[in-house]
Amino acid sequence: MGGRVARWQLGGFLFVCAAGTALHFLYQWSGESVAAAPFAAVNESVWEHMKLLFWPMLLWAGAERAVLGGYSRGFWPAKALGTLLGLALIPALYYTYTGALDVSVMWVDIAIFFVAAAAAFLAETRMLARDWRCRGGARASALVLLLLLSAAFVLCTFVPPRFPLFRDPVTGFYGLGQ
Repeated sequence: MGGRVARWQLGGFLFVCAAGTALHFLYQWSGESVAAAPFAAVNESVWEHMKLLFWPMLLWAGAERAVLGGYSRGFWPAKALGTLLGLALIPALYYTYTGALDVSVMWVDIAIFFVAAAAAFLAETRMLARDWRCRGGARASALVLLLLLSAAFVLCTFVPPRFPLFRDPVTGFYGLGQ
């Protein structure tokens, strides 16, 4: 894999960290705009923090694909799997440490976000370096998965399931204050 792709992956990690941090506050900064809600954290639930990783990663993947083109046949599968890894790490690490310590610590929560982003981009970089010989079905499946995740993040902002993942530990509400 060329240095250009590696630089884009590092740039992607830095972008996701910065954009995810900004998205944490965007809903409040926008005066609680309904237009910002699908992309920004509307509460302190784990689900809403997963959005902070998902949207910047998706945006970066689109930009990377547009600029660098088809340098890997496995581009979209690598991006989908890297994103899934990052998304899975956020609740796994959060619930593991809060279950063990019976307390939530803000700096640990922030570190989890950065660790999840780093793991996602490291996994993507390894997959892209191998230049998978993915068939069209794998590429299409990856794109469908990302589309379904996009829909889930939007839908569950407005109509969240009543599961702990979606519950704001500060207010006890779900989604937009329900």
